[in-house]
Amino acid sequence: MARLVVMGGGVSGHTAATFAKKWLGNEHEVVVVTPNSQWNWIPSNIWVGVGEMKKEDVVFPLAPVYEKAGIDYRQAKAVSLHPSGSEKNEKAFITIEYTGQGKEGQTEEVTYDYLINATGPKLNFGATPGLDQGYTVSVCTADHAVHANEELQKVFEKAKTQKQKILIGTGHGMCTCQGAAFEYIFNIEHEAKKAGIRDNLDIKWISNESFLGDFGMGGMHLNVGGYTASSKIFAESLYSERKLEWVIGAHVNKVEAGKAHYELLDGTAGAEEFDFAMLIPPFAGVGLKAFSKNGDDITADIFAPNGFMKVDANYNAGAYENWKASDWPRTLQNPTYQNIFAVGIAFAPPHPISKPMSSPNGTQIFPTPPRTGMPSAMMGKAVAHSIVDMIHGAPQPTHTACMSEMGAACVASAGKGFFTGTAAAMTVYPVVPDFEKYPGVGRDISMTTGEIGLAGHWIKHLLHFAFLWKAKLKPGWTLIPE
Repeated sequence: MARLVVMGGGVSGHTAATFAKKWLGNEHEVVVVTPNSQWNWIPSNIWVGVGEMKKEDVVFPLAPVYEKAGIDYRQAKAVSLHPSGSEKNEKAFITIEYTGQGKEGQTEEVTYDYLINATGPKLNFGATPGLDQGYTVSVCTADHAVHANEELQKVFEKAKTQKQKILIGTGHGMCTCQGAAFEYIFNIEHEAKKAGIRDNLDIKWISNESFLGDFGMGGMHLNVGGYTASSKIFAESLYSERKLEWVIGAHVNKVEAGKAHYELLDGTAGAEEFDFAMLIPPFAGVGLKAFSKNGDDITADIFAPNGFMKVDANYNAGAYENWKASDWPRTLQNPTYQNIFAVGIAFAPPHPISKPMSSPNGTQIFPTPPRTGMPSAMMGKAVAHSIVDMIHGAPQPTHTACMSEMGAACVASAGKGFFTGTAAAMTVYPVVPDFEKYPGVGRDISMTTGEIGLAGHWIKHLLHFAFLWKAKLKPGWTLIPE
């Protein structure tokens, strides 16, 4: 009997574990180690953050789902990785520390035959002084979103009688995941209109993007209604139509009560005052350590300096001019240990997608690559399939999930309402541009599209229920695409 251990129960880890168990049946073990007791459909946190949904609408307990599936669930965080075992334990194992199940603080060694690192990111609030001091809010978790709405409603109440300033965006020059902030600013603007207080709100966007519509993907050319338009024009029109100002190419380097300080790509400094601010923190690896059989620290051999796990990518591509689509990993297998894989945010990308930029002061200001949502789930499923095949005798991974070979769809909410809601529905193929295959634009224009409207909102609302249904392993869950 083989044992697959999945570290992390988010989108990629949950997808990998549930499909692996379905395909392996009772002949082999699947263990999920995650510090969370609940699964969170993160794309809907922005609706919690404006009071349009409750926390209970976006989370559900993991224990009964895993029990029904026959998955061994450990509510714990992974602490260290021992890919060659130890002098006392011949098998490869991870050390975990329980965060629940009545075992809080207890540690345990969990052996594995195959390991998937799906730990996701550490929300690195500490990278920006003051970002972790409660001056701003976040929508990165369901609890964060609940708190964000509580603070937002206070500002909305004040806006009935006096002007208020709202600042939304990224809280560091190397942030990723602009998508959540992008959706949140438009939902705030939408809710302000509904509440009749829009004229009393100054709503501003601040981002490390060098242009609106970069999205951490270097921007894109979209097929919009039969015409080709850049994502820059697409995004600028959305902001302009809603009278949202923006500050771009900005590295937020300090946050104080009611004020965010920043440096721009041209080297100048500035500050934005606010009554309410939601600034996404940068991501880092969760801080796993790795040790050899005799106890030597081999963390640097398995993980990149940012804490994400090395996989089958080209980490020696060098300068931006040398970057190629082929630099990106295909199997997501660790090059040193063939039974270890990393999926979703947990894998170390070979380099950014957006062009790296620095201010004259040497400050790096550009988005790091997004690896969430649909691509993350596709990676989880592909790696699960490879591991199942390897357990059954395949000598190497049989499935691939390369971001430069896969497309993705995104539905970004711009306001919730059955008749008044809107969303930007976008598709992109491939996620990482391939300028050798698609000269000039890097992507297939016929499959890279963008539209905004009420239909997009209905689709996003439907997807909310569909993906919760899928994650709960309800009847027909395998038929719902990633």
